[in-house]
Amino acid sequence: MPDDKREEKHDETFKVIDRRPFTADGELRQEAIAEEAREAKRAQSAPPPAAVPEPPAARPLAEVPKKSLAFENLVRMIGSNAAMVLGAYADPRTGQPVIDPDAARELIDMLDALHEKTKGNLAPEEDTLLLDLLGKLKMTYLEINQAVAAQAAQAQGQGIGVGGPGKKRA
Repeated sequence: MPDDKREEKHDETFKVIDRRPFTADGELRQEAIAEEAREAKRAQSAPPPAAVPEPPAARPLAEVPKKSLAFENLVRMIGSNAAMVLGAYADPRTGQPVIDPDAARELIDMLDALHEKTKGNLAPEEDTLLLDLLGKLKMTYLEINQAVAAQAAQAQGQGIGVGGPGKKRA
């Protein structure tokens, strides 16, 4: 008895609707004819679709950005300053290399921002210059930071505090 109720309930909730346009004999159904007429009426009354503008990424070859000497000079200037604070050049007064990782990080971040903001608007040579320079600067920055960290760890191991030898740490 409980099985009969379950079957009745199942039959009530499940309904199959035949949406095929043809009958079993292969003739067009009346519902399909009415639907085609409604669609034709909608197509006639609807305004024509607006022309879709071409996305900027799909530019023809004639619109490739031209190389700019001023942009290359800007990139090289920022890159030279970053290399200078990463110790590539000696200070003319002392003869010692200048190492300032914080300043280097700022300059590298500037080049990163420049690359991000000009993406798609650079000549291929400019993009290559910027990417190569960024790669070299980031590797040098990483090496310098590792050397500074190793030197700090060695100084900690020898008991040299921030205030220098002989001073007690707080």
